[in-house]
Amino acid sequence: MSVEMSPRSAPVTEIPHSWTPQDCLIAVMMAVSASDENIRTAELLTIDENVNHLPVFAEYDIDRISRVSQNVLALFTEEDGLDAMFGLVRDNLPEHLYETAYVLACDVAAADGQLKVAELRILEEIRHELKIDRLAAAAIERAAGARRATL
Repeated sequence: MSVEMSPRSAPVTEIPHSWTPQDCLIAVMMAVSASDENIRTAELLTIDENVNHLPVFAEYDIDRISRVSQNVLALFTEEDGLDAMFGLVRDNLPEHLYETAYVLACDVAAADGQLKVAELRILEEIRHELKIDRLAAAAIERAAGARRATL
């Protein structure tokens, strides 16, 4: 991957060698949002709400969100970028947070009230990459839909 340099700063698109567990959760949420090539406001608000309210993000430096998001978007432009992203997630996210990552992914996918084909595909990929049990995944998906139900 090439790295652009600006005259007075660090690399603009620097893919980290490792992410914090929270970075991994952000990356998974951003991947779902970007999967259909249209990042919606409702999805970004869901990510923001999750980061601001969930205990797993209590000690997280929110200034990192922008960098991680840029990394994910940069990885999406690479031929094997999605595989690289999942490699970083698997390497840096403790296994006990795999289902948490899937919960957050489903929340982002359901944020705008519609599931696009690209979002369904990336959710399937997340289930596969993080080895989420099919029964657990179904329960998580149903709960995400129930939280976003309208009258």
